[in-house]
Amino acid sequence: MNKKYILLILLFPCMLLQAQQKAVTIETNVGTMKGILYGDVPNHVRAFTERANRGDFNGTLFTRVIKDFMIQGGAADSRNASPGVRVGSGDRSAEIMPEKSEGHFFKKGAIAAPRQPDNINPKKKSDMSQFFIVQGKVYTPEELKSMQQTTNRPIRRKAMAEFYDPIKEDMEKWKTDDKVLYNQHVVEINHKVDSVIRATPGHLLFTEEQQEAYTTVGGAHHLDGHYTIFGEITEGLELIDRIANQPTDQYDRPKTDIRIIRVTVQ
Repeated sequence: MNKKYILLILLFPCMLLQAQQKAVTIETNVGTMKGILYGDVPNHVRAFTERANRGDFNGTLFTRVIKDFMIQGGAADSRNASPGVRVGSGDRSAEIMPEKSEGHFFKKGAIAAPRQPDNINPKKKSDMSQFFIVQGKVYTPEELKSMQQTTNRPIRRKAMAEFYDPIKEDMEKWKTDDKVLYNQHVVEINHKVDSVIRATPGHLLFTEEQQEAYTTVGGAHHLDGHYTIFGEITEGLELIDRIANQPTDQYDRPKTDIRIIRVTVQ
């Protein structure tokens, strides 16, 4: 087969995904953010786009703002709300099933759908009547490493009991008498333990992309896997900081209204 056609075949899935992405603009009374909506979570993007095109988010407020975490807005009950009133109620009729968004994570600027807690929403359905944007915090490499070790420790301990403990005495002997055999077993055991960790639900292993993002722009890693991410802000990240740093009341509502003028999707 012609090399040119092979290259086109390999590039086609990437080109298709890029074509499916949409541009989003969020205009507020304190500035404008721009971003993209992903092509691999079509139901969320469709629901968000329909609401944006109807103007459902226009005139609403950022109702829940938590510094170093996220900013949330779009709730219908916040439109024309009086100062100090608690707003931001969810809409169970706007819920849709979660979608897997492979490769996406909660770096700063991630756009996602909020949801009700697991005890009343065990299927983790997304409430598309609102959206939130992550600010998060910047982690050090040491913090990420420590989080991985802490999360994976019980899994590692169990795997070591299976693969190391039965030959522990032999390993001590080989460590002195046969370095080659000892090192061979170390490599084998580590490989088996790592395989168990990767295959165990709930494990934590940051990818290179995650490490780069979380130690530079920051994010909220503890949300990974618990909410559907359907886009990201690519321009105006500083506006997220400006909104997140606003003084808030006891309900986390900014004391000075941060209003969404309009949301447009193209």
